[in-house]
Amino acid sequence: MRRMMAAIVALMLLAVPAVHAVQPDEIMSDPVKEARARELSRELRCMVCQNQSIDDSDAPLARDLRLLVRERIAAGDSNSQVIDFLVARYGEFVLLKPRFERQTILLWLLAPLLLAGGGFALWRQNRRRSRSGADVPASPLTPEEEARLAALMSDEAKSS
Repeated sequence: MRRMMAAIVALMLLAVPAVHAVQPDEIMSDPVKEARARELSRELRCMVCQNQSIDDSDAPLARDLRLLVRERIAAGDSNSQVIDFLVARYGEFVLLKPRFERQTILLWLLAPLLLAGGGFALWRQNRRRSRSGADVPASPLTPEEEARLAALMSDEAKSS
């Protein structure tokens, strides 16, 4: 019975959509503008939480940013104008996905460059190993070594 109740509770929790921090008094009356505001809020970083969008954050600063986004939308700004306004005010850090620009090129290219460098290092190590002869089979045994091996094998066969 307990397992069944636990399973039901787990299924109910999985079925509940993600809870957002947007308060009822923040929601715009126009559903189209509200959808734009929510979309923008998911792209903006909470400056307090840093790894959460302002849409998910309960921090007071995130609430202020959500209200600011809605004010700019109500004033008639486009999505890019709202983003540009916030970047001018708070810097590129306010964006969860930074733009591909001269200042952020290292951020965007570092992972692919590291991956390519690691692949090159593995390729080079493999080439070096094959050139050194590590993959070449061992030379055949001398007659003395064969006799000694045969003696060892026959001793082992007798003891088992």
